[in-house]
Amino acid sequence: MPANPGFQSVLPSGPTYRRAPYAADPKAGRGRRIPEPQSATRTDFQRDRDRVLHSTAFRRLANKTQVFVLVEGDSYRTRLTHTIEVGQIARALARALGLDDDLAEALALAHDLGHPPFGHTGEDALAVAMASYGGFDHNAQALRIVTSLERRYAAFDGLNLTWDTLEGLVKHNGPLRSATDTAVPPPIAEFDALWPLDLDKFASAEAQAAALADDIAYNGHDLDDGLRAGLFSLEQVSAVPFIAGILDEVQRVHPQLEESRRIHELVRRVITRFVEDAIAESARRLGELAPADIGAIRAAAHPVVAFSAAMQGAVREMRTFLFEHMYRAPQVVPARDAATRVVSRLFAKFVVEPQLMPSDWGARALAAQSETKRARVVADYIAGMTDRYAVTLYRRFFDDPIDLR
Repeated sequence: MPANPGFQSVLPSGPTYRRAPYAADPKAGRGRRIPEPQSATRTDFQRDRDRVLHSTAFRRLANKTQVFVLVEGDSYRTRLTHTIEVGQIARALARALGLDDDLAEALALAHDLGHPPFGHTGEDALAVAMASYGGFDHNAQALRIVTSLERRYAAFDGLNLTWDTLEGLVKHNGPLRSATDTAVPPPIAEFDALWPLDLDKFASAEAQAAALADDIAYNGHDLDDGLRAGLFSLEQVSAVPFIAGILDEVQRVHPQLEESRRIHELVRRVITRFVEDAIAESARRLGELAPADIGAIRAAAHPVVAFSAAMQGAVREMRTFLFEHMYRAPQVVPARDAATRVVSRLFAKFVVEPQLMPSDWGARALAAQSETKRARVVADYIAGMTDRYAVTLYRRFFDDPIDLR
């Protein structure tokens, strides 16, 4: 029985592009943990994407650091703008490979929901604080958000996303269990006990496309932000052979170009090469595997959406450069130290005095049946903060004039 018997479904019979036999099918998945009526106008994967887009956690990404650049301005990436860019690239990869681009986009938009304030610095600090209580992992936190912490719907906590989306969210970087490694972040293990996510297998090709889109976006756009913020120069980054070749090309085609446009021409060519290589290599792998269905993707011995060996080498070179000149640059160390201090001291204070959190969070922490569960509530609260909110709270509780610029 449709949700609205008086309304005729206007769902198209299928996508307008070629769907491969190994693509995820919203009509053939495992559905939702809590059954719901089908939508007359959207597939299940489209509904998942829309629920992520309208979530509170998604909106908060607008005020969460992507990478410290130490320069005020509205042109640098936030966690939200990064996520939107990942979504665009994921759709491009999915379409080229005949996958379900709605699922790929849903996973791309959800992949960073679990990041705490202050980017990877905040995650590192929270992981240290939670080391005695089961640890902290942003993928596991994203799962907690979409299965429990979002409280918007009358019939359930979380977003009640499909199995395919939840599977892709936790396994987009590969299987979490193997014959030699069975350690799984506690929040994922707990949910897996309720609704198994096949943690020993690969996720769908759509999830793999979203993961690779993340790599493409942050490598290209961190290069852009680092150059524009003055953390390193075009001359310095030309030490990376992959980049040097592209800069030479830009110089040949546009010899009189001003620096700002040279940067843009460099970055867009970097992203184009990443995308084109990923499509070609993934098509080659899929051709070799010849998967008859999505089950063959999940049972494969290696990812099917990936860079070529040569491009993997170029990516490693870029990451090494960015790690030294941007993520761990001497200029950003004071800001990283300050961010670590904010997260660490707030966590320690709220574990001891949970009543200082807002009443609903304080009540949850006080009702926790163990110190570990109380710490997890505090971690949930801190992970949901924006940078601005975390700094405001810190200044309220501590006499410490921090500076994150």
